[in-house]
Amino acid sequence: MADRLPPLTALRAFDAAARHMSFARAADELGVTPAALSFQIKSLEAHLGRPVFRRLNRAVELTEAGRTLAPGLSDGFSTLSAAWRATKRLSDESTLTVTAGPAFTSKWLAPRIYDFAQTHPEIELRVAATLRLIDFDRDEVDAAIRFGLDEGKTYFSEPLIREWMTPMMTPELAAQIKRPQDLRDAQLIHDDSTAFFQQPADWAAWGRAVGVDIDASHGARFSQADHALDAAFSGAGVVLGRVSLATRALESGRLVAPFEIGLLTKAQFRFVCPKGHESRPQVAAFRAWVKAEIKSSEVFEKGRTLIKAEDVA
Repeated sequence: MADRLPPLTALRAFDAAARHMSFARAADELGVTPAALSFQIKSLEAHLGRPVFRRLNRAVELTEAGRTLAPGLSDGFSTLSAAWRATKRLSDESTLTVTAGPAFTSKWLAPRIYDFAQTHPEIELRVAATLRLIDFDRDEVDAAIRFGLDEGKTYFSEPLIREWMTPMMTPELAAQIKRPQDLRDAQLIHDDSTAFFQQPADWAAWGRAVGVDIDASHGARFSQADHALDAAFSGAGVVLGRVSLATRALESGRLVAPFEIGLLTKAQFRFVCPKGHESRPQVAAFRAWVKAEIKSSEVFEKGRTLIKAEDVA
């Protein structure tokens, strides 16, 4: 016997009724009368050859057949809706939804949003700050900026910023810390956002790079890079900070990076989007703008000696 599906209207009626467990509320959601919805449910039951609801005095409950059908049907409509919205977004050139980690959003992207709006007033930028793994269609996201080691073969993935770390502090602290050796007595701040590296880019590694034995067993630890930088802003100590996230603070003089040695990490920020979407007008415009902004901040590498973290592991 052919597995011919019942009409879509009957399936929609059942899905709504199963979610609400009420024909009246389901009918209201779909914009039909309760009688019309009941007719669609009966049509579905006739097609199936068994009831999907048990009618009680003032309520309904799912039968075994209804309980079997409901989850898969709900997932199916969710997938259908997501696919439809994703397809409609292809023709929407005025809105761009981007996701990035909280630290990158806070320290790099948010301070530059006004510049992007001035350059591209025709694009409405929406930013979701999260480290959660993204499903571009399900989450209705156009592009992502991610930090890590993965080169991303499933999606279009382009390196943006090579990350390096160096001691940063307020100008007041820098007046007291003239040499790497002075860090032995300083209050250290630890950025544990790089703890997943196989070769840690931490205080001990930086000390080895400059030939100074630094006791890294003390000091405040932060799981997010932006929080570690905020602690340094307050004068709480010296942070081995990620330069990509501190460019505005370094430009303004809120923080200084007095030493020429930096630790270069394997991980880097990457621009990620579904393959083929990199050429969509608003995605291409945002990508080009990000790359131009990054280029302008590469001045901080001049005069520095960058040592690969794995070379001092």
